[in-house]
Amino acid sequence: MEHPNLGTSVSTMAEGPNETEYQTTTKGMRMATDPNSRITEFLTKWDDFQLFQLTKFYWDRIEQAIEEGVDGVSSLLTYEQIFNGQEHRKVTELTDKGNRAESSKLLLSLVMEKGSRARRVMWESFVKVHHGVPKLDKIIKEIQELGSDPFDYMNIGRGLSDVPSHLKGVQQKHKEILRVQTETLRVNTILIKEKVKIFQLIDRYAELTIISNVRDRTLVEHELLARGRDHEERRKKHLWRELEKIRTDQLFQSSFSLRKSESGNSAVVSGVSGIGKTTMVQKIVYDWATGKIFPHFQFVFSFKFRDLNNINCRINLRNLILDQYPYFWNVLGELWKNPEGLLFIFDGLDEFKDRIDFADNQRNTKPQFMCTDPECSCEVSDIVYSLIQHKLLPGCSVLVTSRPTALHLLEKAEISFWAEILGFVGDEWKEYFNKFFEDQEVAAAVFKHVEENEILYTMCYNPSYCWILGLSLGSFFTQSDRKHQVPKTITQLYSYYIYNILKNHGREIESPRDVFLKLGEMAFTGVSEKTIVFRNGDLIKYNLQPSQFLSGFLMELLERDDSIQSVVYTFPHLTIQEFIAALAQFLTSDPKDIQKFLSKADSEKDGRFEIFLRFLVGLSSPQSAQPLEEFLSPFLHQTTCRVIDWVKEKVKGQIGNTVTEIGKRNLPNTFHYLFESQNKTLAQATVGSVETLEFRGLQLTPIDCTVLSHVLGLCDTVKELRLYYCDFECEGFQWLGNVLHKCQKLRVGENNLGDSRVKILSAALRNPSCKIQELELCNNALTDSCAKDLASALSTNQSLTNLDLSNNKLKDSEMKLLSTALRKPDSKIQKLNLSHNHLTGSCAKDLASVLRTNQSLTDLNLGYNKLGDSEVNLLSEALRDPDCKIQKLCLMFNNLTDSCAEVLASVIGTNQSLIDLDLGVNKLGDSGAKLLSLALQNLDCKLQRLRCTIEEPGSGCEMRFCPISPATMILRCLAN
Repeated sequence: MEHPNLGTSVSTMAEGPNETEYQTTTKGMRMATDPNSRITEFLTKWDDFQLFQLTKFYWDRIEQAIEEGVDGVSSLLTYEQIFNGQEHRKVTELTDKGNRAESSKLLLSLVMEKGSRARRVMWESFVKVHHGVPKLDKIIKEIQELGSDPFDYMNIGRGLSDVPSHLKGVQQKHKEILRVQTETLRVNTILIKEKVKIFQLIDRYAELTIISNVRDRTLVEHELLARGRDHEERRKKHLWRELEKIRTDQLFQSSFSLRKSESGNSAVVSGVSGIGKTTMVQKIVYDWATGKIFPHFQFVFSFKFRDLNNINCRINLRNLILDQYPYFWNVLGELWKNPEGLLFIFDGLDEFKDRIDFADNQRNTKPQFMCTDPECSCEVSDIVYSLIQHKLLPGCSVLVTSRPTALHLLEKAEISFWAEILGFVGDEWKEYFNKFFEDQEVAAAVFKHVEENEILYTMCYNPSYCWILGLSLGSFFTQSDRKHQVPKTITQLYSYYIYNILKNHGREIESPRDVFLKLGEMAFTGVSEKTIVFRNGDLIKYNLQPSQFLSGFLMELLERDDSIQSVVYTFPHLTIQEFIAALAQFLTSDPKDIQKFLSKADSEKDGRFEIFLRFLVGLSSPQSAQPLEEFLSPFLHQTTCRVIDWVKEKVKGQIGNTVTEIGKRNLPNTFHYLFESQNKTLAQATVGSVETLEFRGLQLTPIDCTVLSHVLGLCDTVKELRLYYCDFECEGFQWLGNVLHKCQKLRVGENNLGDSRVKILSAALRNPSCKIQELELCNNALTDSCAKDLASALSTNQSLTNLDLSNNKLKDSEMKLLSTALRKPDSKIQKLNLSHNHLTGSCAKDLASVLRTNQSLTDLNLGYNKLGDSEVNLLSEALRDPDCKIQKLCLMFNNLTDSCAEVLASVIGTNQSLIDLDLGVNKLGDSGAKLLSLALQNLDCKLQRLRCTIEEPGSGCEMRFCPISPATMILRCLAN
């Protein structure tokens, strides 16, 4: 279902940015390396008027394109003395204030005011900087592809002719009828007094974003989740700068959609369920009927595929039009003479019962599949195919909309323009709530609740989902006495959506439980077969009488669409269909096969059951079930137990299957079940009981982190969490930070955490309930600021015993900060790894102080630093201190020579705790080796293992001394 309370703008995707920087004031743009490129030659050939045409034609796109580099372009124009200093400052002032859109508008206006030379210099500037500006780069490449004379393509008025006088009357009638049909929106409210509200389209139309070059045409997960994840990644990584935002009137005959074929244009707009495809079509038809867009189209004919499904016989294009627009009966022959003036719109390809295979060559060779005459009868699918392929009425334009699930059918079609509705971007969904609620305080409260709940926020790019949010959450912020908690899971949200329908309309029907069971069975069949449109025959098959639509109850669960030929029904949104399908499983009287049923649904790899399964598991939660049980009677305890048992085995199996990439990727998805269940006992029995949770190498999105955070939050303790190479975004790690204190062993190495994420981790260490005993932070680019936060955390933490800070380029200043914390009398750190850093002699005094005062530290790794002999002398003094507890010390690869051998020998001979000393890969010679050997023979020596490298003239050998007792020693030489 396309929820009507929305609208659409369109944007196109540019090529990815080039990393090379332009080395002047152009900030990130680079000069074109080839001055004799084709575009430079074209600029030389084109006269001033042609450049004027080019600028006007690309105006909207240039305005957006130069936003990223407007200050650089302005600098070039100033250098060429097109702009004076004051004009340049005006442009850059707007940029500095963050208003790049206004800045680019001002620059373009100034250029157009200054005339021909200014325009030519501007285009020359574009050639110089386009590689660093994605949208501009796309325009330049497009002009190059069009060749030296692109102006034929720019004649967007081509084909525009006055409507013959004898057709003006029917055109005016057609526009008036379409205007009346499309000027209002009907919005369901699920309220008692006002079940449906009617709004003017122009008052409720909210802007969305659409991109060209549709993404994955073969989905392997639920379409809403796939698009939601992509949408969030683009939002979080600020990739919107690569999108060209266009209007619906630019879908045809504009710089965004150049006519590349004499035979006509076919465009496809894709979008997930509820994103706004049908409302976009309504707005296009309304705007054409009111004279706002597409003046080059004399007539627009719009069809829904769900209506075309009712035609079960051969038909010609003439009768197809007359069935819907009978007033054309005596003039269609005239329309065929000017196909360039016709636009055909087909909405909802995914709902079409017949398969249109554009890869089937038979359609081009066998007469029964060919449809080239609008007066000849053929199958509806052949008419649609022939219009899109320009075999029928060549020269006409066609617009098709579809969910992503049917896009693969169009891969071989002659499509000149692809687009996809992304949905709400930035503050657009906030604007939606402001329009949805009359009370702006309620709108703000709902917005705040959703914004703070990453799970509910996931699909807010989708207007229909926002509609469900508004209907479900509004009452929580308008009633002073709230009986239930505000929903925080997706299942709870949909549970309250149904609860509100039952509360307002439940008395209108005798047995709502029986109706939900039948409706759920039909809904599940639809989910299984990827069907979202149902007919009277389907209702009758499941004992749902169409006459029941006289009640408001069923009208809220299914939407009825009366077409000319028949009646069809759809759920208000695909997710509502999936929820009711899941709900039915708890209403059945015999749940004995529920686990087999769950496993079978889970085995489908195309994602069709993904949200259905989350709902099914979520309904095992009392928070989701109780509101519904008020009206549907209690769910069977046996069903709930079997669902929980299935989840338990599923999660345990998935945790043990993280060797493959698919297994790793499926683990966060499986955690969604635990989150929806909100079952603390279940989480502890699965996640809390395993030895290790492994996510190595898996890029965890903010959504993944949120779910993982909630699941870990349900556990008392997590034994070991491995998060190597997970490439966290700050927002995702912020969510994890709330529960990291529950881990006993936490490994977050190789993540380049940086200041902000280390601050989050430090907060977890300061948590009074912190259970972290081992913390691995190797290779995380820790800075001075990080060291300060860690030092603060270590000063108060009472659980941490093992800290790995290796490979972090830590310097002496950072070590000084950490040493202050490590000298605290109550420090519990036993093992500290500082290898592979940038420590020098300047920190030796601090390290020595730690060795003297820290009574817990027994294992210290200082390998691969730059300490040197004199600094080791300082450490040796501390090691000879009777209070020093060090048992294992690594000083390998520290440029040590014979100069420090005597003090090290003294340590070996006197220290009563040191049992393992690693001096490997240093520069000790024979004299140093002899001193160490003598020390090992000391009766007071407790050392059990010594590793060092002895440098000999011309060769070296590694010597391992392993004293079995003070009197017995084994010396083994290994050639280097």
